[in-house]
Amino acid sequence: MDDLYREEILSHYKHPHNWGTMEEPDLQFEDSNPLCGDELKVMLRVGDDGAVEDVRFEGHGCAISQAAASMASDEVKGMTVDDLLRLDRDFILDLLGIEISATRMKCALLSLKVLKSAGLGAAAEWEPATPASEAERSR
Repeated sequence: MDDLYREEILSHYKHPHNWGTMEEPDLQFEDSNPLCGDELKVMLRVGDDGAVEDVRFEGHGCAISQAAASMASDEVKGMTVDDLLRLDRDFILDLLGIEISATRMKCALLSLKVLKSAGLGAAAEWEPATPASEAERSR
């Protein structure tokens, strides 16, 4: 099953969805992964109802960071900005569908960080290593 997910990741890396610039986005943010140099900029157009009407991204980096951005860009269309802000690391990890090593986790989560930062209008924190829902279960 991992092979299917790996093929999907490579497909999104080689042929990213929603790639390119957007004229006059309503929301945008760019950031980088200081550990490896991946860079990502996201641009959002938001409708009067608060839903994401269009999304574009650009940047450079490894297959994981760029594929995650492409996959996430497909998923957030139609989502309200409030719902986008509630997304957590599981959103990205479920999209990728493969085990992500600790050293590659920030690569995978960069797209989530820039999407949430665009919605907030300021830099969001990196997602915690252990989601709150899992941390509560382990108590």
